[in-house]
Amino acid sequence: MFYAVIAILSVFSYNNVTAQAQSIGIFDGQTDIGYVIPQGTTTYNQQIQQYTLTGAGANIWNKNDDFHFLWKKIKGDFILRANVQFIGKGAVDHRKIGWMVRSDLTPGSKYVDAAVHGVKLVSLQYRTKTDDSTYQIVSKVEDANVVQLERRGDVYTMSVARKGEPFTSDIFTTKEIGDAVYAGLFICSHSSTVTEKAIFSNVRITVPAKVDFKPYSDYIGSNIEILDMATQNSRVIYQYDKSIQAPNWTRDGKALIYNKDDLLYRYDLATNKPTLLNTGDVKRNNNDHVISFDGKMLAISSFGDKIKENGKSVGYVMPITGGEPKRVTTVSPSYIHSWSPDGRWLIFTSQRNNNFDIYKVSPQGGKEIRLTTDTAYDDGSEYTPDGKYIYFNSVRSGHMQIWRMKADGSEQTQVTHSDLNDWFPHISPDGKWIVYISFLQSEVKPDDHPFYRHVYLQVMLVNGGFSKIIAYVYGGQGTINTPSWSPDSKHIAFVSNTDLMFPIFPLENQKK
Repeated sequence: MFYAVIAILSVFSYNNVTAQAQSIGIFDGQTDIGYVIPQGTTTYNQQIQQYTLTGAGANIWNKNDDFHFLWKKIKGDFILRANVQFIGKGAVDHRKIGWMVRSDLTPGSKYVDAAVHGVKLVSLQYRTKTDDSTYQIVSKVEDANVVQLERRGDVYTMSVARKGEPFTSDIFTTKEIGDAVYAGLFICSHSSTVTEKAIFSNVRITVPAKVDFKPYSDYIGSNIEILDMATQNSRVIYQYDKSIQAPNWTRDGKALIYNKDDLLYRYDLATNKPTLLNTGDVKRNNNDHVISFDGKMLAISSFGDKIKENGKSVGYVMPITGGEPKRVTTVSPSYIHSWSPDGRWLIFTSQRNNNFDIYKVSPQGGKEIRLTTDTAYDDGSEYTPDGKYIYFNSVRSGHMQIWRMKADGSEQTQVTHSDLNDWFPHISPDGKWIVYISFLQSEVKPDDHPFYRHVYLQVMLVNGGFSKIIAYVYGGQGTINTPSWSPDSKHIAFVSNTDLMFPIFPLENQKK
């Protein structure tokens, strides 16, 4: 009789909660799976794009499935990522939160999850046969609060980190879960009489580029994100189903300038609307555009005349309000990266004699002065706000790292000494911090910064020293090619990428 009552209650709970399957945030619905009393809940803070899950449940282990699940139906490859945090001390050591991928919403179904336990244990757990036992791979990382679960074909990769540190990954391969799955966030209190609560921020369901995509030909969608440096919470403010690159914060803090479809746009942060920026007859603009320190002028890089320049990039200067650009660089390719604070110089990367080096030129054009002469690839130069130094990235150490030189090109010194490929240093307006993007050596050659890769955004003090990761991103080319700090140094704008099968907002150019 007792077991019959439990079975009836379990069915009642499952059916009752399934009826709640309404959309919440980027998810399709929420469900209690198994016996969960009281009923679990999810709340969504739209302003900061943060989810709070509350739930009970005896366990997710062996043949038990008792937990609250916030889910989305999805097929194919995906990357699930979030910052996770329990609220409160907790009643049971093995309470669990994380990402889960299930074949269906019934108890005992096949699944894979990336679970953070209350005892600091982190594990990739799985059940590959219906009503079978649970198995797990325990991560070397303890007490992780950044959790990513990626699927590529039949390969599931759990990547976890303590916030600020690189990912550590574990891999599991199975065909048994199926292609069409329920993917989402879960919470389990590990007790049928206790309710736990957790917060999930920086929640992303990313659909990556196809393995055989053609660079600079096949594009997926773009998110413009704003990262709060105090909380390191990021929110998506705008989406486009093709390529947006290099959001560049205006000096008055009111707008972002970015490139899209070879044109430049001004995105008004108050109205959340983009408008086309007039660049006259210069129409093939790339993602190297920079704003003068006084906020009045814009230097842009554009692929030049297809016959005279062989379609290679050259530099121009124009008013930030729009107008006909004036050419300032003489040799192509040239990619402009920074103004000097006094407005007297532009620094840019140019390829000459099969070598990329950093040069400077007056905004009125004229003589170009070479600043780096090493045979290695040098790029991504930017002045400090006081004008004393130029930071840049160079491959002269064997892989791409951040370097610094004086404004006249002297005293070139390596700043980062990492196992990653570090690109595009940008100095905060208050002169205290540098943000830069890091590519994995396992994915990217040292002299390349391609689209659609796993990248980190990192910050370090301007004088060097310890670096920490502030964002875990699927992006790369166009993510932070240009200065992206807000004028008050409190926020960073960047681009992440995903095939926009699941848009947060109505798309400007909805695919037919």
